[in-house]
Amino acid sequence: MTDPLLELADGLYALPLADFTPARDALVKEHKADKDLAARLKALKKPSLAAWVVNLLVRRDAAQVEQVLEVGAALREAQTNLDGEELRALTRQRRQLTAAVTTRARGLAREEGVKVTPAVADQVEATLTAAMVDEGAARAVRSGLLVAALAATGVGEVDVAPALAAPEALGFTAAEREPEPVGRPELHVVPDPEADAKARHAAQERLEAATSEHEAASVAAAAAATDVEQLQARSLQLQAEVDELRGKIAQLEADLEENDDELSDAEDVRAEADESAAETARAVAAAEAELARLSR
Repeated sequence: MTDPLLELADGLYALPLADFTPARDALVKEHKADKDLAARLKALKKPSLAAWVVNLLVRRDAAQVEQVLEVGAALREAQTNLDGEELRALTRQRRQLTAAVTTRARGLAREEGVKVTPAVADQVEATLTAAMVDEGAARAVRSGLLVAALAATGVGEVDVAPALAAPEALGFTAAEREPEPVGRPELHVVPDPEADAKARHAAQERLEAATSEHEAASVAAAAAATDVEQLQARSLQLQAEVDELRGKIAQLEADLEENDDELSDAEDVRAEADESAAETARAVAAAEAELARLSR
């Protein structure tokens, strides 16, 4: 059975950020008969803006989140298998995907009337990146119960505990939720004297939204271009080092061949010297024997 706290928290963390605290306090009062549950509800923290945006993305566009996590799983497998070519391809895909999904998350937040600054967007993207490179972070993101952004340092596992609403949240999967429908007002054919002004205002909002998305995409493109330049420079450096090592290996092989030739000649000289020494030893022995015979 699902922990009742997680069921209640799932609905709570799906609310607009401004509604979180009053809704949580109302739940505490509603469940005051169960002191343990009420205390656990009271301990639930209001999420940071970045965490709220990620939670919103998980509930509104689960398919995008699953794509992020699938690429992350493939990336971790490539790292385990030391598949360099696949690892490079997946790393490029990771950067492109996290930038695109972050832009999507900003758009969802904007639909809720929440503006996401570049700094908050960076935290959202860092959280998605952490979910890609760390399995525990992936489970934390999928829960939809984040209270803080995640970040992967590249050293050790990501510490997800402080970023979760409750320890039990790890392994929970947030329910998908559609935007709350907005009721249609009764329509009357009445001339609107401010129609032009409203149309201009709406056009201005669309322009601002498109400009914001374009800026985010431009930043992502610039970052990707920088990565490409750095990796190209690194490739040239490594190729130069490889060429230098190949030259050294060729020289060492030539030196080895020359040394082997000299060794063969030296062994021949040694064999001749050994034979000569043996002959002179036999001559000395014969002379000594002859001298001894003549002395008798």
